[in-house]
Amino acid sequence: MKIIISNQSELPIYAQIREQLKEQILSGRIPEGTTLPSIRQLAKEVGVSVITTTRAYSELETEGFIATMQGKGSVVLPTDNNLLREQYLLRIEEGLSTAIETAKAMGMSMEELDGIFKNLMDA
Repeated sequence: MKIIISNQSELPIYAQIREQLKEQILSGRIPEGTTLPSIRQLAKEVGVSVITTTRAYSELETEGFIATMQGKGSVVLPTDNNLLREQYLLRIEEGLSTAIETAKAMGMSMEELDGIFKNLMDA
């Protein structure tokens, strides 16, 4: 698990941690059932306050990526849960919206866009 904090990012530090952990969970680099480092341990490794890592973990828990159990730590939840499915759908919608806006801006037809979509799905 690797977290890189950028002082030049527009995102607050807790959001950078949350987004990087979320991306690693969604990509499978942090598999379900993995126990994450403790809040204190991650804070020390990344060089941030415990409050910052607490907020990142809290938001990941609210979004359904992890579950925190008193005395056992935070564990990555299975990727088949409904909250995680909603996160995947949101990412797909955002990506498709961006692609559609770009296609419209360059005057692409629905058939051309559909062809690109089908090619990517078949790849």
